[in-house]
Amino acid sequence: MASHIGRRKFLATLGGAVAAWPLAARAQQPAMPVIGFIRTTSPDDSAKLVEAFRRGLGEVGYVESRNVVIEYRYAQGQIDRLPALATDLVIRRVAVLAATGGTVSARAAKAATTTIPVVFTTGDDPVKAGLVASLSRPGGNLTGVSLFGARLGAKRLALLHELVPAAATIAILLNPKNPDSEDEAKDVQEAARTLGVQILVLNAGTENEIDAAFTKLVEQRVGALMLGADTFFTSQRTRLATLSTYLRIPTADAVREFVDAGGLVSYGASLAGVYRQAGVYAGRILKGDKPSDLPVQLPTAFELVINLKTAKALGLEVPPGVSARADEVIE
Repeated sequence: MASHIGRRKFLATLGGAVAAWPLAARAQQPAMPVIGFIRTTSPDDSAKLVEAFRRGLGEVGYVESRNVVIEYRYAQGQIDRLPALATDLVIRRVAVLAATGGTVSARAAKAATTTIPVVFTTGDDPVKAGLVASLSRPGGNLTGVSLFGARLGAKRLALLHELVPAAATIAILLNPKNPDSEDEAKDVQEAARTLGVQILVLNAGTENEIDAAFTKLVEQRVGALMLGADTFFTSQRTRLATLSTYLRIPTADAVREFVDAGGLVSYGASLAGVYRQAGVYAGRILKGDKPSDLPVQLPTAFELVINLKTAKALGLEVPPGVSARADEVIE
């Protein structure tokens, strides 16, 4: 009888141990690395770019929820929230911090940590912005991808001048909260002197300020409008495209997403391509590469995209020379 009871106890103990084995095995598995992802705008506006970032991660073997975790933080257009969002992810001890949406996001990440690797996306020169020591050898804990969109303002001005040669005054709309705006304005004003056109500089960092800027455009009888290379304007692309078409103001932007939303023309690098490359870099760092050894990536090509449907709504005839140079024409 005693031996029978002892055997039952042994089997019960053995059964409990067997049941615990999977738990013990799981506990011994290494935790998945965590990438912190901060962006200046909202989740809805960022969906396609986040998808491109994930695609880049996938190219180097990382799939979200399978072997990597991504913690997302969005500033919802309030860039003064970026430092707190970056600090939150640093406290979380993420393995890599992706600071996306412009120089302001990258600077917030740089201020928050000197040890966690940071991969940024920016529209300006990251050396001039103080993010890296050089493009080829970044040094420190930051590297990333630059659109150089803010440096293409002169090109977009020349394009608008071709499309609307009679426009004596062309406005540029800038976000005063963007540290790259001042340099962009200088480049455009210098190009304007060469072309013999006047530049009207307008500022907008909120939806109400966009409306006020368009009121001034009408009052000043401005012939065309350039949008500054800024994440806020990209997030407001549908509003901007609708207003400019309704008021019959030809408008140029840095990213094709504006033209997809109904804008007239864009000239710049692929935004999705930039985020894909940022994902590749984040994955490479997870595999052991150091950000100081990863050169800042620059666009290898720039796209000219024209919306002919919008041109027709504006009563604008697109010169054959411009159409011939276009990488894509939306009809």
